[in-house]
Amino acid sequence: MNILRNKIDFLAIATVDKANPNGDPLNGNRPREDYDGYGEISDVCLKRKIRNRLQDMGEKVFVISNERRDDDFKSLYSRSQSIPELKEASEKNDKEKYASIACSTWMDVRAFGQVFAFKKDKMSLGIRGPVSIHPAVSTEPIVISDIQITRSTNSDPNMQGNTEVDDKGSETMGTKHRVEFGVYIIKGSINVQLAEKTGFSEEDAEKIKEALATLFENDASSARPEGSMEVKKLYWWKHNCPSGQYSSAKVHRSVEVKRKEGVTSPRSFEDYEVKYTSLEGLDPEIIEGQ
Repeated sequence: MNILRNKIDFLAIATVDKANPNGDPLNGNRPREDYDGYGEISDVCLKRKIRNRLQDMGEKVFVISNERRDDDFKSLYSRSQSIPELKEASEKNDKEKYASIACSTWMDVRAFGQVFAFKKDKMSLGIRGPVSIHPAVSTEPIVISDIQITRSTNSDPNMQGNTEVDDKGSETMGTKHRVEFGVYIIKGSINVQLAEKTGFSEEDAEKIKEALATLFENDASSARPEGSMEVKKLYWWKHNCPSGQYSSAKVHRSVEVKRKEGVTSPRSFEDYEVKYTSLEGLDPEIIEGQ
């Protein structure tokens, strides 16, 4: 494998159409927004989706959600203990060997890093990964709709003595929340120095790129119906040196998404215009959403 030698920056433009991109459990699962009303998708949520896509591609992933678990291990500790070399390195408190084995075994570890700190282990270890991702933020304040729903079937039996009777109980009220329409910007970078430490390769970078371009495949739910979220464009800058020709902030600022003049209530991506300001000597690969 070819270790990554050139810094990479990336930016994806995604749309949300009548969906909840990332609910806040501390706020009734309403779509996340900041104090100014701009929508947000947490970096943790984005990494979860990337991990899911990597798993779809056949990559081994360490942090697997329960509904996608493809092995018999119900905890991260059990999964780590399934690798004899890791178990041996942990017992010997050989952190360097432990990190090397973990990174070579699981792609998400060598991409995002991982904290290995289990109560049953004497050793604790933190691995920094080269792939960093910002929380996604909408281009303008979002409009959130609250929809009342009811459940008209019984989840628990209605009993009279020891007999279950056909008696519909009172309907249960609930609420669903969704963003009417929004454009979100996802930004990130891949650091060469950290890639060298974890063994993150050129091939790994290509898989991250593919995962970003197809971020919302196999991600449908009642809160995010199929087709309600999609990546419209992915900008992928590969610098000609390890430290980068420009700062990541300047690279990300070269793409601007704003509402077209005369549009008062945007309802589609066509209501926005994307302006790219080229940087001398650094041209992005632009991938259209699939």
